[in-house]
Amino acid sequence: MRVLVKGAGVAGITVAFELAIRGAAVTVVETRHGIGGNASWFAGGMLAPWCERESAEQPVLDLGRDAADWWDAVLSGQVTRAGTLVVAAPRDAGELDRFASRTSGHRRVDESEIALLEPDLAGRFPRGLLFPDEAHLDPRLVIAALHDKLATMGVEFHFGCDATQVSGFDRQIDCTGMAASDDRLRGVRGEMLILRTPDISLSRPVRLLHPRFPLYVVPRTDHRFMIGATMVESQSAGPVTVRSMMELLGAAYALHPAFGEAGVIETGAGVRPAFPDNLPRVEMSGDAVAINGLYRHGFLLAPAMARQAADLVFNQDRTKELAHETDRQRRSA
Repeated sequence: MRVLVKGAGVAGITVAFELAIRGAAVTVVETRHGIGGNASWFAGGMLAPWCERESAEQPVLDLGRDAADWWDAVLSGQVTRAGTLVVAAPRDAGELDRFASRTSGHRRVDESEIALLEPDLAGRFPRGLLFPDEAHLDPRLVIAALHDKLATMGVEFHFGCDATQVSGFDRQIDCTGMAASDDRLRGVRGEMLILRTPDISLSRPVRLLHPRFPLYVVPRTDHRFMIGATMVESQSAGPVTVRSMMELLGAAYALHPAFGEAGVIETGAGVRPAFPDNLPRVEMSGDAVAINGLYRHGFLLAPAMARQAADLVFNQDRTKELAHETDRQRRSA
C-alpha cells in the first residue's frame, strides 16, 4: 500500500512511522523547504498528561499517558524521565491547592525536598507538587532524529511541494494543521522564549503557578531554557509581542532572579490548531484520513493519534480485501 502523508510536523512524522513499521510505502510532502519551522518547532516538548489534566479533559490524560514510552521506544535516549515540578509563591498558595485538586499522579513536596530535586530553587518555594511519572524531550532534536530514522526506513520526503505535485497513492493522510480545509478549526497562538544562563541548572520542567500568568520552564542542553505559557486566540504567526515578552521574562525572573541576567537566544510564536472542544480528532472521508486539533498537546498526543490513523488505514484496506474476496466468491458460485 502506498500512502501519502501531507505535513511534516509532529503529527505527520509520527503517523509516517506507524505506517512504515506496518509495511506501507510512505511519502511525506511538506510545503516548507525543510524539516522544522512549523508549530511543532516552537513546542515545549513536555510529556505531562497528569499536569495537563488541570485544564484539559480526561481524554488528554487517557491518550497521553503512554506518550513517553512511545517516544522512548522509537528514539532511545531522547526522552528525559525526571517528572514535573509545580511550585507557587507563598502568596499564591491557593493556586497550588487548586492545581492539586484538579490533577492526579502527584505528591506534595516541601521546601527541603524541592531543594533536593532542584538545588538552584532552594529556599525559594515552601511547597510544591511533584509529578514523578512525567517526562520531557527537545522537540527540535526529536523532529530531526525521527526524520532521519524515517529516511533510513525508506520513507520519502518531498519539501517545498504539496500534494498536487505527486500522485499514485492508495491513501492520503492530512496532517497540515491550520492549513487544512476545515472551518471548525481555530488558531491558538503560543509564544515562547529561549534563554541561556550558566547560573541556573534544572533537571526537569518547572511550572510556576500564578493566577494571571502561569509559566513553564523546560531545560534544554547547554544551559538553555525554553520559557512558555501564552495561549492567545489568534491565527497570527507574527513576532512575539512586547506584552508577552515582558510577562514571560517577569515570570521567569520570579522563578529565579538569575534569569534577569540570561541572554535571550530566540523568540518565537506558533499557531496551534484546535477544535471547539480542544480535543484532537482522527477522521476518515473516503480514502482520506485527517489528523488535526492537537492544540497545545502535539508531542503528548501525536503517538496515540498516529496509531489510530494507521489502524483506520489498514483496517479499511483489509475490509476492502474481504469485500473483493466475497464478491469474487459470489461470481464464481
